[in-house]
Amino acid sequence: MKPTHDALLERLRQAFPEAAIQVEDESHLHVGHAGAAGGGGHFRVRVIDARFHALQRIARHRLVYDAVSDWMPERVHALNIIAMTLEEAGHTSTQTGNA
Repeated sequence: MKPTHDALLERLRQAFPEAAIQVEDESHLHVGHAGAAGGGGHFRVRVIDARFHALQRIARHRLVYDAVSDWMPERVHALNIIAMTLEEAGHTSTQTGNA
């Protein structure tokens, strides 16, 4: 079964304690999709962290995937990742929140 919004948010907070994080469950948009049939969730996550500075997109995404790799693909079927630095996001300080 897919993790709850709060469980995924907490997992990401553990991996990125200084980050601003938003999690959106998009599973309802994939009803009938093979991944949805297996119970895995579809999520969009936005992680804003200074740690991403000087990392290319693929390296940033790997860091985010690493935080939930043990949930893939049974609990999390798809993860749409937006990973940015503070500067890219226009932030001057980190604030953790959720959508």
